[in-house]
Amino acid sequence: MIARFLWLAGVASASIIASNASAQDAPQPAADNSESAEQATGRGEVIIVTARRRAETAQEVPLAISVIRGDSIEATGNFNVVKLQQLAPTLQVYTTNPRNTSVNIRGLGVPFGLTSDGFEQGVGIYVDDVYNSRVAAATFDFLDVAQVEVLRGPQGTLYGKNTTAGAINITTNQPTFDFEGRAELTVGNLNYKQAKAAISGPLSDTVAARIAVAATSRRGTLYNVTSQRWINEQDNLGIRGQLLFKPNDDFSITLSGDYSKQDPECCGTVFVRVGTTQRPITRQYDELVKAINANPNPAFPGRNYAVPSRNPYDRLTDLDSSLNAGNKIGGVSARIKWNVGPGTLTSVTAWRFWDWKPENDRDFTGLSIVSKSQNPSQQDQYSQEFRYNYESQKIDFVVGLFGFKQRIDTQGTEQQGADASRWSLTGANAGNPSILQGLTASNTQWLKSTSAALFGQLSWKVTDALTIQPGARLNYDKKSGFYQRIVTNGQGQAISCVTTPGNPLPPVLAAQCGVYQPQISAPSDSAWNFTYDFNVNYKIAQDVLAYATYAKSFKTLGINQNGLPLNADNTVNFDAGTVKPESVNHYEIGLKTQFWDRRATFNLTAFRTEIKNFQATVNGGQFGTVRGYLANAEKVRSQGIEADFKVVVSDRFTAYANGAYTDAKYKKFTNAPCPPELSGGTITTNPAQVSPAGQAGTSTNPSFSPAQCDISGQDLPGVSKWAFSYGAEYNIPVTLLDKDGQVYLGVDGNYRSHWNSNASPSIYTEVKGYALTNFRAGFRGEGFDIFGWVRNAFDVNYIENLQVAPGNTGLIAGQPGDPQTWGGTIKFSF
Repeated sequence: MIARFLWLAGVASASIIASNASAQDAPQPAADNSESAEQATGRGEVIIVTARRRAETAQEVPLAISVIRGDSIEATGNFNVVKLQQLAPTLQVYTTNPRNTSVNIRGLGVPFGLTSDGFEQGVGIYVDDVYNSRVAAATFDFLDVAQVEVLRGPQGTLYGKNTTAGAINITTNQPTFDFEGRAELTVGNLNYKQAKAAISGPLSDTVAARIAVAATSRRGTLYNVTSQRWINEQDNLGIRGQLLFKPNDDFSITLSGDYSKQDPECCGTVFVRVGTTQRPITRQYDELVKAINANPNPAFPGRNYAVPSRNPYDRLTDLDSSLNAGNKIGGVSARIKWNVGPGTLTSVTAWRFWDWKPENDRDFTGLSIVSKSQNPSQQDQYSQEFRYNYESQKIDFVVGLFGFKQRIDTQGTEQQGADASRWSLTGANAGNPSILQGLTASNTQWLKSTSAALFGQLSWKVTDALTIQPGARLNYDKKSGFYQRIVTNGQGQAISCVTTPGNPLPPVLAAQCGVYQPQISAPSDSAWNFTYDFNVNYKIAQDVLAYATYAKSFKTLGINQNGLPLNADNTVNFDAGTVKPESVNHYEIGLKTQFWDRRATFNLTAFRTEIKNFQATVNGGQFGTVRGYLANAEKVRSQGIEADFKVVVSDRFTAYANGAYTDAKYKKFTNAPCPPELSGGTITTNPAQVSPAGQAGTSTNPSFSPAQCDISGQDLPGVSKWAFSYGAEYNIPVTLLDKDGQVYLGVDGNYRSHWNSNASPSIYTEVKGYALTNFRAGFRGEGFDIFGWVRNAFDVNYIENLQVAPGNTGLIAGQPGDPQTWGGTIKFSF
């Protein structure tokens, strides 16, 4: 590894390193707005943001915000939102595939687990003012990005779509009337290849255009011994075109179109561990495998099944179902800016689509238990936002109207395989593979969602130092859905699970209905919400700003779109069709400072967020609940402290360090699904037989297993209590091959403490903390940049997520994080 790094260092370079945007010149997220910002001192820096829908310096904004420049993203190899959490400690991004991606801030935003269409995102993702309703958009490569702003806390009074946890505001490079271009090529181990290019310039005195493309490919990181192929690869392609019409300084129209495509063989898991559940020992993973080997299915004569490795870091799997993560996202938008009177009127009209074509192995094994699992979806969304910005010496305000319409159609199929009977049934039924083999659940569903909002925020400059900033939002949401599951047996005949008194189901049919039941539901609901926030900020000194914020926010109602859970008597629980809105109370205080002639910046934030009726994703382990379902936890609380520091010591040396302590808990969740160690066996709804502390795995009766558990007081899944990121860069001016430039060395890294990967925290899904370190070195000059890099330089073994296999057998599968990777990059611009 050292030899590789030294070789790459000899070729090498990168842009500046800044998590919260260490920069030596101001970024240009919107060329027509940047002139209004305060200018930098000779040694300081100015970071221009549009977080409050106007151009201003980041240090002037009285909210917690992390700003990551586009060149910093490229230098550190964080080319999508999934990777961005390595630079922003308060951001948590976990993904098992593009659709099932959780983007959270301070532990809040998206219910951790399998994604459902029936709820809203708590973290809004905006690209050039356009709201992206699907988290799947976050898994694509950043394409010609100028900067990314991560806003923490509720953002309902400034942004079109209400968000309770924060927003990720992505700004791309805009068309220019000066001709410019750039190209970038990266190669590395694992057959990694990435190419990017962008060109911009005038078509006339009033029209400019910009086009950008990016393509990424990489060999998979897991080897499937069944298919003899590497899986979990990268295969991304993206293109964006923009056309700017600007007849004068007061009016402009920007037309944009983009298309992105992923087509990897993804996303598989490896065996991680087995835990003991409350099922009879003969119904747990290791004994079930022994039973299959002792009584092989005629379709698999002489089989002696065993996983290829019980060490997840061998990166071996044996999944026997097809894998695919086909993902297409794109759309068009029109943004009009018109200086009207003392303010600016902005209109943003957009249409976006999402086409998802997955294939999964949902039993996480090489056994033929679930032989097919796929839920392809197609989405159309339309949005319209009108916004008026007014600025004066004493009063600034933003007022907006937002409309949103969405439809998602899904066609799902899940099918049982040749080993399903032995795995899921008991007695004589277990030895009859024909009972479950070919049993198929075919799901048809659609969701219609409509939103409208009036929102605004006022800034009253009471004195030169004191500003009072109230905001309000009136919101209407309506959701209606349809779900139908038709179940057919191995002969293709539809089955019914309806019983009448005195006429129980025949044994074979009862066994089949215990796995899949036909369902039909059509949930629908609507709600009005009024929310508000209030901010007071005071400039203690020229470069010291203190602020305090209270926000009353909400996340709108949800509906269950993926099949409803079953009651204890095996009937469908229709009461679970709708989910209550979240009610959010958010408190925050902060201090923003610059000192040492603005060479150094230090920001400190403390926050507390309380949520009633928290929307959580749960899964009782049934095959019949195909994708989990939504439920309300009575109360959740997230609180903590965040600190951001960066320093420009000189033109030769820059550094940053960011940290976050996040304490996110279920304050009250009395009807949660039980973790695997308390699942299976006897069914009861009495949580009193769990220990008074409500801790998973502490049942006072080891043969007892409740259907619901009180997990009050336990940590929210997916949240590390401690998270840090850091980086530094040192450069020396040199002349190489008659080129003046800088040779430099950069380092960046991050640390996350342990966290839990199950909706109900389990002793079996605890993910250990880890620290990653990256190096880069190279040579840059006017218009060029050549550098080598090593990521995860010390080849740390770590887990990105763990999953509980359905069926309550105790099997835990997971996805290891990337191993050490290395390569080189060449960039040119003109």
